[in-house]
Amino acid sequence: MSQNGHCPDIPPSPVPVIIPATDHPIKVHDIDGEALKVLYRLRDAGFAGYLVGGGVRDLYLGQRPKDFDISTNARPGQLRKLFRNSRTIGRRFRLVQVFFRGGKIIEVSTLRSRSEYDINDIDKVLPSNNTFGTLPEDAFRRDLTINSLFYEIEHNTIIDYVGGVKDLDQGIIRIVGEPDRRVTRDPVRIMRVVRHAARNGFRIEEQSWQAIIRHRHKLDLCPPSRIRDELLRDLRSGKSEPWTRTVLKSRIFTTILPFYAEILDGARGRQRQQELLALTRVLDRLHGQSSDDYRIEIPDYMLFTTLLVPWAEERFDLLQQRLHGPAHHTLSREIRAELDSLFSERFNIKRLDKEA
Repeated sequence: MSQNGHCPDIPPSPVPVIIPATDHPIKVHDIDGEALKVLYRLRDAGFAGYLVGGGVRDLYLGQRPKDFDISTNARPGQLRKLFRNSRTIGRRFRLVQVFFRGGKIIEVSTLRSRSEYDINDIDKVLPSNNTFGTLPEDAFRRDLTINSLFYEIEHNTIIDYVGGVKDLDQGIIRIVGEPDRRVTRDPVRIMRVVRHAARNGFRIEEQSWQAIIRHRHKLDLCPPSRIRDELLRDLRSGKSEPWTRTVLKSRIFTTILPFYAEILDGARGRQRQQELLALTRVLDRLHGQSSDDYRIEIPDYMLFTTLLVPWAEERFDLLQQRLHGPAHHTLSREIRAELDSLFSERFNIKRLDKEA
C-alpha cells in the first residue's frame, strides 16, 4: 500500500468491463447449487455476493470447477450470523466456511485490498495483515488476470477490471499489475503462473515471463512448506509434463531443486531432462485413469521419488565407478546427507515422514 492508503497496482478510478449474459458462456445452471444458495441468501440480506476466481475461470472455459468460492462485502461476523451452519477459519485473514449436507463446503471471503503475502524485508517473505477492501481492490490484489473475474447472479454478468476475459479468449497467462513488483512481493506467484499455463495450454505473456525468470531465485525466500505444497499440487495436476517442460526452460526447476543444477547441462543433461519428462508423463497417465468411482492417490513420497530418479541415476553411475573399498560407503553417505538436506531443509519434511 502507498502512504496515502492507495494500492500502487490499482489505477485511479478503475472502470470495469461488464460482460452481459448474452456475451459469455456461463449459465446459472452450471453453478453449484449450494453456491447459489449462498449467493441468493447474501443478496436477500442486502449484501453483494460474487462467484470469484477459479470458479469463474473454469466455467468460462467450459470446465467443471473444483471449488466455487464466493466474495462479498459482508464482514466475517455478519456472515456467521447469516449462516448458522458455518465456521470462521484463519488468523491473518478470516474466511467463513458454510457447511451443507454430504460434506459440501462453500468458502466465503470478505472483499480485501491486500494480498495474503507481502515482502517486508530484503531477506524474508512474510505474511502481512489483510484489510477489507472494495471490488476493484480485490480484483487487483489477485495473482493473474484470468483469476480476477467476478460473476454476479442478479444480471448474470461478468465484472472484469483487469482484462481477464480477453486473456481467456486469447489463451494468455498475465500477472495482474506490474509483474516485477508482484512476484517480488510473493515469489510463489511464479509457480502459479507456470501452473495455470501448463493446465490450460496457455502461453505466458512476455513481461510476466521475463519477470519470473529475473526473480526465480526469490523462491528461496519463501517458507519451504509453501514450495512443497505448490510442487505437490503441480505433480498431481494431470499436467505435470507441460509443467516440467516450462520449469526446465525457465530454470525454475533448478531453483526449486538446486542439487540438479550441475546435472541438467550438456548432452547428458538433456538426456536427464527427457527422463524427467517421461516420468511426469507417467504421473499424468495415472491421473487420467482416475474417476469419481476410482481415484488413484499417489503418496507424497512417491511424487518426490519421481523427481529424484534422474538425479539418483546420475549419482549411481558414480557409484558404479567407485564401487571398491571405502569410496562406496563414502559416496553412499554423501547421497544420504544430500537427501536429508533436501527433504529437511528445502521442503520441511522431517525424517519420520521420509522413512514412512
